[in-house]
Amino acid sequence: MSNKIWHNLFLQEVIEILKTDTEKGLSNEEVIERRKKFGLNRLPEEKHLSKTEIFFEQFKSPLIYILVIAGIGTAVFKLYTDSIVIMAAILFNTVVGYFQENKASKALRELKKIVKIETKVIREGRERRLDAENLVPGDIIVLSSGDKVPADGRLIENYGLKINESPLTGEWLSAKKTTDILPQKTSIADRDNMVYMGCVIEGGKGKAVITETGKDTEIGRVADLIKETKEEKTPLQKRIAVLSKKIGLIVTIFAFYIFLAGLLKGQGALEMFEVAVAVAVAAIPEGLPIAVTVILALGMMRILKRKGLVRKLVAAETLGSTSIIATDKTLTLTEGRMEVAEIISSDKKTEALTLKAAVLCSEAFIENPEALYPVWKIQGEPTDKAFIAAGAKLGFEKPRIEKECLEIDEIPFNTENKFIASLRQENKKENILYVSGAPEKIISLSSYSLVKSRNRILNDRLKQRLNKQLEKLTEKGLRVVATAQRKLKSKDEKGKSLEEEVKDLCFLGFIALKDPVRKEAKEAIRICKKAGMMPMIVTGDHKLTAKAVAIEIGFRIKEKNIIEGQELDELSDEEFERRIKDIQVYARVEPKHKLRIIQAWQRKGEVVAMTGDGINDAPALKKADIGIALGSGTDVAKEVSDLILLSDNFNVIVSTIEEGRAIMDNIRKVITYLLSGSFTETILIGVSIVLGLPLPVIAVQILWVNLIEDSLPSMALTFEPKEKDLMKQKPQEKGSPLLTKEMKALIFIIGIITDILLLVLFFLLLRYSNYSHTHIQSIIFAALAIDSLFYIFSCKSLRRNIWHINLFSNKLLILSWIVGLTALIAALYVPALQTLLKTVPLNWSDWKLILGIGISNLILIEATKWYFITKKQKI
Repeated sequence: MSNKIWHNLFLQEVIEILKTDTEKGLSNEEVIERRKKFGLNRLPEEKHLSKTEIFFEQFKSPLIYILVIAGIGTAVFKLYTDSIVIMAAILFNTVVGYFQENKASKALRELKKIVKIETKVIREGRERRLDAENLVPGDIIVLSSGDKVPADGRLIENYGLKINESPLTGEWLSAKKTTDILPQKTSIADRDNMVYMGCVIEGGKGKAVITETGKDTEIGRVADLIKETKEEKTPLQKRIAVLSKKIGLIVTIFAFYIFLAGLLKGQGALEMFEVAVAVAVAAIPEGLPIAVTVILALGMMRILKRKGLVRKLVAAETLGSTSIIATDKTLTLTEGRMEVAEIISSDKKTEALTLKAAVLCSEAFIENPEALYPVWKIQGEPTDKAFIAAGAKLGFEKPRIEKECLEIDEIPFNTENKFIASLRQENKKENILYVSGAPEKIISLSSYSLVKSRNRILNDRLKQRLNKQLEKLTEKGLRVVATAQRKLKSKDEKGKSLEEEVKDLCFLGFIALKDPVRKEAKEAIRICKKAGMMPMIVTGDHKLTAKAVAIEIGFRIKEKNIIEGQELDELSDEEFERRIKDIQVYARVEPKHKLRIIQAWQRKGEVVAMTGDGINDAPALKKADIGIALGSGTDVAKEVSDLILLSDNFNVIVSTIEEGRAIMDNIRKVITYLLSGSFTETILIGVSIVLGLPLPVIAVQILWVNLIEDSLPSMALTFEPKEKDLMKQKPQEKGSPLLTKEMKALIFIIGIITDILLLVLFFLLLRYSNYSHTHIQSIIFAALAIDSLFYIFSCKSLRRNIWHINLFSNKLLILSWIVGLTALIAALYVPALQTLLKTVPLNWSDWKLILGIGISNLILIEATKWYFITKKQKI
């Protein structure tokens, strides 16, 4: 039945197609038959990862694969110390990642509330309550205020129904329902003769016939879209995969080359195999997976402090690569409430009376009227709440004026009348009828306007003037309500007769309302643009409302910069591709439109972050590189998101993007530091073997440098505070490599220069000194360690020279440097470690040589950095 356009059919046609009875409903036999055909009214649930699955997910990294192979290889050849250390690194990486992701999953489960929906249904002529999952197409349901709509249906009776459809449409103001037939092309957000599963009834009552259940509902279609939507790998996952493959290939080739070269030089096969494994161990940055995991975990914690819950570890970095932010309007950019923006009337006195009329007609109520205004708990529709709040500020406190103006009778709002009326007796003297509602309706019912406390005839010319004022207000995207009054002579106008008195009204004025923009939104948008990102508004709201908000927060909007969902449907993919860079605001969009927007930008190589809170947002949240769900949003949106905003505020997104950039920045610093060390050691051993020289360092010394001298500073580098210029940088391109040109230069050029210096020193010591081979190896071992300890300070920033940074900003780094230096001294002077590492004590002349090489390296590194910094500044 899902192919039927129910909103475009006459009610009688709907009843005939569904073979039901609006008074008696379905028979029990018919229900059983239909349940066999359509199944239970239940949405399919996606399977969640178990704790075991989350644990094994941590192993899905090419770097981990390489380490596992190295760990097994070293164990096979009885290099147990190496094997234990490598396996410990893998375990640490896995445990940290597991606890962070499991913690996020737990937090999400706490946010999620499972509610069983019951509904009133008419079957065999009797009204009964039953579990909503037992509904079938053709069932007649009874709808009341506070209920959650149990399935999709067509309205057959309507008594002032107001339904909040934001979970499905994104429109946060409640929809006022009707039973009238609607045009075929009417968008979901405007299908006011339909009710949709999962939406909440805020007022009124009615009846509907169920048209679709379970997976065939609009929400069910969204669930199908979620299943069909493939989750994109994050840029970091792709970059690390590429880097790991390159490292793996280089390590394999180089180890094989060293093994073969050694055999050709007459070395023993077993000895050369052990050396080749030692070189492979040296080349693999064992600390890198641990460091990346810790950086991501620390980033998640910092993001949490800034009111963002990252559900997946690798997603934390992707935030830093974001180039497109597609955000909803309500709650993220605006406060999600209504306030009176301006009152338009003939004079100040009439302005006050205009608001008084709105307050007296308001259906909202105050839970604690005995309290003062600022702490009132106002309940009701957003518009009515705004009237009460504005009235209190101008001295029209609702509890007080209701006592002065006793209500005699009222006419509730309905979609046909489009107004609400309240007959009041003021000061026990005169009866005044106050009317509030749709401006066009109030103008048509008015024969006079109030000017300086006098009634003035409202002729056609004045009505035209009022309509122009109304047009200007609506063009600003404001929601407009008009009020009017009429003094009645008789005291006994009651019941239906009151409707007959709603004529010849005296027009008071317009009240314009808006959902106020968050104070910090404009600055956040400015920061986004400065940081090279393109923010855009993607909303289910009306075009004018979206346009007004966009202009207020700093968008420069022309007609070509805004498009509605219906217009987007008419564009081919090629036409949309041509226009996409100009479009900043998408209004009246549906789930399919959001997916299309994201896919179009992703095809252009952009990293897209998408915000959403409704069920309708879920497919797009899953498809986006970063899906951002609002904390106040639906469980479905949270389930598929990568980041949950615990504070519904666009400013939080900007903060998390800054943290994401800091994460990527620190990952690059650690990679530069670790790979340069690995590269230096590998080339040093490889060239020595090719030249027929003895080994400059032995395997256990390499391991000491990698795991003691390098690991502690690299771990401390993960705690490096973020640099101040992060949000002045452009976002990284999606396909950009993990190793930048600057990083490659620092790793390869400096690595080669270091190797040349060390090889020359090694050769000279072998040829011209009286030192033993063990003594010379001790000098080269110490030189490698000192090089690492000096080099770490250059890695504190890849964009600034060492004299422009605070060397003491990271206390853990200073501590690790002291520990590393102490460990090196211990390795050379403590007898037990001398035996383990095969070292001897060094004299002062040795240390002068070592420190000279370390300082020379540091100067060369900073010179290389200066060259790239100067070159970039000239561009």
